[in-house]
Amino acid sequence: MAARGAPPSRDPLRLAIFLHISQVIGVPSSPLTMSPPASLAPALPQQLRLPLMAALLVTLPVFAQAPWVRNAPVAAILFTIPLLAGAIVLALRGRGDWKDLGVLMVGFSGSWLAGSVFWGWCRLHPLWHLPIEAFALPLALAGLRGPWRLAGAFYLASLLGTATTDGVMALSGVISLWPLVLTAPPEQAGMLLQHAALLVLQPLPLATVLISATVLLQISQFLWRRGGICRVSAAALATTLTVDGLFLAAALLAPAFSGLI
Repeated sequence: MAARGAPPSRDPLRLAIFLHISQVIGVPSSPLTMSPPASLAPALPQQLRLPLMAALLVTLPVFAQAPWVRNAPVAAILFTIPLLAGAIVLALRGRGDWKDLGVLMVGFSGSWLAGSVFWGWCRLHPLWHLPIEAFALPLALAGLRGPWRLAGAFYLASLLGTATTDGVMALSGVISLWPLVLTAPPEQAGMLLQHAALLVLQPLPLATVLISATVLLQISQFLWRRGGICRVSAAALATTLTVDGLFLAAALLAPAFSGLI
């Protein structure tokens, strides 16, 4: 029983003020109601998050896989196991963007494995590049009809970008220099790579490059306008085109930084 004359308790008032402020500033009133965010980039619009993830995954092999495969090809191949396992866990148990990232990484795992095999053991045979990269083509096509369609769309777009790049190299005549660049001593490899890049700038090869780039860009724009998963394919194609352009510029201006030698 409260003492006579004692001031009334301020606890209810303090609790009411705390709850009111929590609602105003958006702070949850109880830690039991908190949950981890389902978005990787909440500041970005929803329609841009998946394309951005796809673009980042396309650039990853350029900066991480290429040097790793040169130094430890077996380790690069074995990395496919935890990569695919983590992707499946995210795809099956994740929420929101994390779930989508997991599905994307399933498609990326196929590209990673094929790239590791080619650059680890078959890099001196450029005509084997596309067949090796296409080893998961039946799975990707089948996946377009089910819950893995995001993985299939990413893999197919990456494969189309690879096919375009290899086709342009074959039509421009520089694909024959590929084994020479990879087997030459470092001081000569740079000169050979720069020579190959200069050949691409000749009128006929350059016309082939520009026509192919225009077609690929038109396909990307068409897919982007369709929205949804098609934007993932559009981002993968556009990023492949950008990476190829940067590679050509590096081969011309600084061959040692091209990533090929």
